[in-house]
Amino acid sequence: QMELVESGGGSVQAGGSLRLSCTGSGYRNCMAWFRQAPGKDREGVASVSNRGIFTNYKDSVKGRFTISRDDAKKAIYLQMNSLKPEDTAMYYCAANVASCDHMDPGIGVLWGRGTQVTVSS
Repeated sequence: QMELVESGGGSVQAGGSLRLSCTGSGYRNCMAWFRQAPGKDREGVASVSNRGIFTNYKDSVKGRFTISRDDAKKAIYLQMNSLKPEDTAMYYCAANVASCDHMDPGIGVLWGRGTQVTVSS
């Protein structure tokens, strides 16, 4: 059974950094990070196309977050710097995302179980 496993979440103060990792047998095609805060819809944070040719970011994280992938390790990463309280959410790894440009997951997406990121002011 294909799966994705996230790690690297935690609690930090505003201005701090975290690095999320995601790996698993479900690794394929466009990969992305999504997040969901309590009471809000899940939203795309960053995506990376096949072979890492293109990346895309939610406007509010541009310049602070960096997504990368390592095909040999079947892993993606999200380096998060200058974290803000509004970045607090459950972060999910996604594989086989239908639209990398628009971070539209589509019906064939595979989700990880998530890792919690909490940023205190």
